[in-house]
Amino acid sequence: MIVTIDGPAGSGKSTVARQLAARLQVAYLDTGAMYRAVTLAALEAGVPLDDHPGLTRLARTCVIDLDCDPASPRVRLDGLDVSDEIRTMRVSLATGIIARVAGVRSALVEQQRRIGQRLGSFVAEGRDQGTVVFPRADCKFLLEASLEERAQRRHQEMIASGSRADYGDILANLEQRDSGDRVEWTPLLNSGEAVVMDATRLSAEDVVEAMNRVVTQGRTETARSPGG
Repeated sequence: MIVTIDGPAGSGKSTVARQLAARLQVAYLDTGAMYRAVTLAALEAGVPLDDHPGLTRLARTCVIDLDCDPASPRVRLDGLDVSDEIRTMRVSLATGIIARVAGVRSALVEQQRRIGQRLGSFVAEGRDQGTVVFPRADCKFLLEASLEERAQRRHQEMIASGSRADYGDILANLEQRDSGDRVEWTPLLNSGEAVVMDATRLSAEDVVEAMNRVVTQGRTETARSPGG
């Protein structure tokens, strides 16, 4: 079983995907963490953000290991645990730029598909999971929330983690990322393939409960169908 959750940065995809995966007792594939890991590697190595060939080489050579346990997901970059470092503001500010590099996306999509094949059943979250990476997913969701709400949530998360964060910087960063990222999940809207949820006024628990009902209903209908 493959479930995908796409949508803009800060909409709560990671939290919801983790909780849904735990609810369904399947793995959690945090593809955003992979882009953040490459970003961190580029910043540490001093690779300019406009050096697309250099960034692509880095994405293909650095070793990213994901622990896909929804209870305690961790990210290792070249053997080092960077789970906390990739969530800092300096990484967030650069991730949107690096994630739009075609060579980087191609390299990470290949890795994501290999991980997905190994896992078998999982919940994956990102920008293009239901459109590009796993187009034949069993259930697709598009999770949205207002720009202001997303900025507020991201600001609170960073403050809680001890990171220095300015609400205005976060708001501007999310707005900039939206302008480039939206094309990734627009096909889901146009085709009607995804179940769209607006989490602006919903808690993560409410969203997970709604998604679980959709997934459970779909699995029940599949089991009852001829040949299912």
